[in-house]
Amino acid sequence: MSRKKRFNTKYSPEFKLSVIMDMRENRLSYSETARKYGLVKNSMGGAMETLHRWERIYLEEGAAGFMTERRGRKSTGRPRKQPLDKSVEEDLIAENQRLKERIQYLEAENEYIKKLSALVYAEEQKSGKKRK
Repeated sequence: MSRKKRFNTKYSPEFKLSVIMDMRENRLSYSETARKYGLVKNSMGGAMETLHRWERIYLEEGAAGFMTERRGRKSTGRPRKQPLDKSVEEDLIAENQRLKERIQYLEAENEYIKKLSALVYAEEQKSGKKRK
């Protein structure tokens, strides 16, 4: 038993349009059209399903619908960021600057407390007192 190979045949947009136009003008069924143009089964289903899909695309989007690529997954990338208003941007810059100055002040205060603590500890060591 051998398996039949399925090929992904890529048809041109012009071919798809001519097939659908001929089918609609001559009032052909899907199976008659598939036989007439020699359409083969593909990975998406049989030839009749392919013709049905082409007809749906034509009816919904017109001839331009055949020009878009429909294979593969659609992009789900990160949406583009909207630029900020000038006033909002200036407020954020001012807030950022204020926070940097606050951090600088707290770091200096922390260093001062560490040095004071070290001096007190050294003084206690000299005098022989134990720290609590």
